[in-house]
Order: sequence, then structure tokens, then C-alpha cells
Amino acid sequence: MKPFVAVIPIAVLLLAGCAAGTASPNPSTGKIDVVASTNVWGSLASTVGGDDVSVTSFIDDPSKDPHEYEANGQNQLAISRAAVVIENGGGYDDFVDTMLKASPSKAAVVLNAVKISGLSAPGGDLNEHVWYDFPTVTKVIDKMEAAFSRARPAEESVFTANADKLKNSIAGLQAKESALKAQYSGVGVSITEPVPLYMLNAIGLDNKTPAAFSKAIEDDSDASPEVLQQAIDLYSSHSVKLLAYNEQTTGAQTEAVLSAAKNNGIAVVPVTETLPSGRTYLSWMSGNLDAITAALAG
Repeated sequence: MKPFVAVIPIAVLLLAGCAAGTASPNPSTGKIDVVASTNVWGSLASTVGGDDVSVTSFIDDPSKDPHEYEANGQNQLAISRAAVVIENGGGYDDFVDTMLKASPSKAAVVLNAVKISGLSAPGGDLNEHVWYDFPTVTKVIDKMEAAFSRARPAEESVFTANADKLKNSIAGLQAKESALKAQYSGVGVSITEPVPLYMLNAIGLDNKTPAAFSKAIEDDSDASPEVLQQAIDLYSSHSVKLLAYNEQTTGAQTEAVLSAAKNNGIAVVPVTETLPSGRTYLSWMSGNLDAITAALAG
């Protein structure tokens, strides 16, 4: 797992430590100030909170590797003013915890998606990309609804209605996963990184990627030549139906795998870690499932 680079000068932390926290809801706007480490959780918070929340998402550029994000003083200030902070957890965005410790205000409700998920893994090597796991997303939505309702009790019915509508839509996506599983369970697939694995697993697909390859890519290192060749051989032998390719983290070895897939007529399904521009969480995930469906049917 590649950690984010949290570049927060000591002077900035000291300055932030002198600022006053803001109670929730914000007295000047009447809205609940929400900070999310990525625009994935920020989009969901906006959907649940509607006009009653003001959401700031730190990592929101789909054209950049999110692991190269550098936290800054503006982020620290937003954290200090937040009523609700939504972090992914699992080591994905540790810079949020660093800023929370430096914040003068300890009043914020902190929602950690990985902790909320209840997921665990042997040896502690959990796939932290839990926004591709719909049961986890549903649990986080419930926590958002509860946090917003505590902050603005008069709007609880609005938050509940928004959350229920969103969860119903996610249930529809889960039904699509189940339908695909009934048709394609056991079909071989490959990845460059574990980003979409929760979704692929829910469909019952068999990830044939050498574990050492996807681990090396996720850790921003190179797999051995032998492991790289094993990954490439998946395409020449037509052992897999698709390649789920993380567009935001690329390098010589991922490009080699991508070329091998294309040269052998294997479908490529691009995936991202952050919300693409102009998309909602629902439209994004629905698009991912549509792309997987087309690849499996091809």
C-alpha cells in the first residue's frame, strides 16, 4: 500500500493550533461543515446531506495519482472547522489522522470507513479500497445520516429520506452484481492493483493475477521479471476475460500488461480510485458494472 505524502509544515500546524474550532452547524451558514479525504466519500455525504451540508473533499483530481496528494495548510484549516470528518482509513489516508491530532477542535465526528466496514484480512493486509464494497458503503451512509441528524435534529427526516433513497439505489447495483455472478462466476480476470477487487469478488470472478505483481504495483515498486512475465502470460494464454486497469497509477510494468492485454484481444476495463469529473458515486459505479458486463459478454 502506497501511503499518501502528508506534507504539513510544523509552522502550519502550530498556526492551526492557535485557531478556534467551529461548532456544528456552522453559525454563519447554518450548514454542517463536512470534510472528506476523497471525493468518493464527499459525493456520498453531499447526497445524504443535500442542501444542509457543505462538503470539502481533499483528493478530487481523477487525472492524478491520488497517492501523490500532498496535504496542506488549507486542509488543516478545513479539518479544524469541520463538524464531521470522513476518512477512508486502513492506511489509505493517514494524513487525516495527523491533521485531526493537530486540530484545536476535538468536536468533530470522525467516520472511518474501514473501521465501519468491519472487514478484516489475514495478516492485516486488508484491501483498503472499500468504496468498491457496497455493503461497506451502505454502513457508512447510515453513519453519515446519524451524524447529520445529531447535528441538525430538525432535518432528520430529510437526511433519512436521502439516505434511504441512496441505499435503495445501491441495492440495485448489488442486484446487478448478483445477476452477473449467476452468469459468470468463476471466470478468470486480472488486475493491475486491488482497487476493484471487492466488486470483482462480489461477481464471483476469479482473480488470476500473480499476487506479487499487484502487490508490487500497489506498493509503487517493480515486480520481478519472472512475475511480470507470469502476468503477461495470462493474456497470451487467454486465461482471463478482462483486465481491470487502474488509470491513475501507471508505469512501465502496468503499460506492459496493458499492451499484452490489447495485443491479445483481452477487454480492458479502466478503473479509478477517485470520482471521475461530472459523475456521482452511483453513476460511476453503475458505469463500472456496465463496463465489466460488456467485457464479460464480449
